[in-house]
Amino acid sequence: MRYRTLLFAAPGLALLLSLAACGDEQATGNPAEAPSGTTSVQPSGTPADSLAISVKASAEAPAKTWKLTCDPPGGTHPKAADACAALAKAKDPFKPVPKEQMCTNIYGGPEIATVKGTWQGKDVDAKFTREDGCQLHRWTEVAPVFGNVPKVR
Repeated sequence: MRYRTLLFAAPGLALLLSLAACGDEQATGNPAEAPSGTTSVQPSGTPADSLAISVKASAEAPAKTWKLTCDPPGGTHPKAADACAALAKAKDPFKPVPKEQMCTNIYGGPEIATVKGTWQGKDVDAKFTREDGCQLHRWTEVAPVFGNVPKVR
């Protein structure tokens, strides 16, 4: 009888502990940071999201640059709508890889990209590379932003 109780109690306890570890991020947030119910309106003609993108085939290569605005998509980017859609789909497109993150040793190429400007009201100053698996994943997640990567000559 005692063994049967352990058989059912141990998995149940494991389930409860794992569910307790899962929580809603907002539940731990500061209530003062909650929306006040007022709406911020952008002045017409001023895009909320404006980014300057620079892509190089390698560290020594010349940069290919353009501007990207979203909502509505525009700027000098050749595929602005695709780039804006990729950024909107990504959870946090400009978050760097944490320093303690273990990454695979997969080299994706010498390409380097920088993105500066404003995205969803936050300042952006991000660098993208393809030097390991984590960086490669980060690049791939928002690849339309970088357009057709210039070829190494």
